[in-house]
Amino acid sequence: MEKGVPVEPGPDLELKSWRCLVFYLCFYGFMAQLRPGESFITPYLLGPEKNFTREQVTNEITPVLSYSYLAVLVPVFLLTDYLRYKPVLVLQGLSYVSVWLLLLLGRSVLHMQLMELFFSVTMAARIAYSSYIFSLVRPARYQRMAGYSRAATLLGVFTSSVLGQLLVTVGGLPFSTLNYISLVLLAFSLVLALFLKRPKRSLFFNRGGPVRRGASPSELDRMNPDAEPGAWRDWTLVRMLRELGDNLRSPQLRLWSLWWVFNSAAYYLIVYYVHILWNVVHPTTDTTAVYNGGADAASTLLGAITSFSAGFVKIRWALWAKLVIAGVTAVQAVLVFLMYSTNSIWLCYVAFVLFRGAYQFLVPIATFQIASSLSKELCALVFGVNTFLATVLKTVITLVVSDKRGLGLPVHSQVSPSRPRCLEVSGQCISHSGPLRSLPSSNPERVLGASDCLKVPVPCEVAERSHV
Repeated sequence: MEKGVPVEPGPDLELKSWRCLVFYLCFYGFMAQLRPGESFITPYLLGPEKNFTREQVTNEITPVLSYSYLAVLVPVFLLTDYLRYKPVLVLQGLSYVSVWLLLLLGRSVLHMQLMELFFSVTMAARIAYSSYIFSLVRPARYQRMAGYSRAATLLGVFTSSVLGQLLVTVGGLPFSTLNYISLVLLAFSLVLALFLKRPKRSLFFNRGGPVRRGASPSELDRMNPDAEPGAWRDWTLVRMLRELGDNLRSPQLRLWSLWWVFNSAAYYLIVYYVHILWNVVHPTTDTTAVYNGGADAASTLLGAITSFSAGFVKIRWALWAKLVIAGVTAVQAVLVFLMYSTNSIWLCYVAFVLFRGAYQFLVPIATFQIASSLSKELCALVFGVNTFLATVLKTVITLVVSDKRGLGLPVHSQVSPSRPRCLEVSGQCISHSGPLRSLPSSNPERVLGASDCLKVPVPCEVAERSHV
């Protein structure tokens, strides 16, 4: 054998390496979701151990999450790609540890506002995990890897909620002990993040080196095949924005992007404040009678089922998309009104579970419909822009309605006008979006199939902030 000739790994060695990588990534994704105290943070803050008032939590502490998330979303997204994922995952672990240290040791409103700042970093960094898993495996294994990682994440969220509920209801543990357990589990997940493999390539900033076996040229390469290495940074974003402007002529892209912006803003506002609403409806001092963890577990399970079942819906979306969106949006508005108007905590729980299930049903459908006529890079840009616009809208509503510097409304008054109004605006925009028609593509390689959408690093919807 000649010296200096690299030896290709055999299929057995490659398969073993693939299995080890899958196991470690899924185990890390599972452990990173184990925060059994998260569902009970609001009653913990309002309880005798912290003794914050409901007005402080609603109008001073919680609004900081929306503001700080808007501030860190774009920088963290860019750093994720530039630093090649792993450093941002470590930053996420450090931020989680900081959140629970502030929860346990903090005493003032300022401490809790800092806690919200660190929590916003963890939320912005979630894109790192969903992008990271695709950077280490061959394109032929993208779909399987996406399925494994999503299953691990869902199982982690479900296990965390069930574990927290059992420890509170059956074990009778106080909320502070639950938070200490969460801190230990998060510290362990941080150690796991330190041993993650750092990839050599990323989607935008680190594209040097040969293309891996089985990979196809990206849209960035096809835009200017004669460009020198590294020169694309000077003009690619402008070219992509022009390409995006051309694609925005598609009514299908406008329709689902409008749904994504308005419905996501309303959805996350409900998720942020629903635990405060539950405390208003059922202000008990008996910790064993608080079933927030059970409600979160049930909503996660239903969301997983509806998200999975959406992949089997076979209809002509060009004809029925508006009707489906209008119907699901109307159901969401009714469920929000039920949460606002009822005095039964159990009806509140059921309405929230169904509300999350309805949203999760349309997320994969919207993902495919948006991605079906875009390249991978443009698709990532569209999802990034839609998420940013939803965050801006959510922040504006928070500033006007929730913040004490705005109207400073209590949670019941916030839920009644603003959330259904946002859903109503979404329906109005959809009704004026024009007739749907497919967007022709001059390049067949740019059209993604259903499985190809799994290659796009979109935000994970199963791990959102659920305690306020």
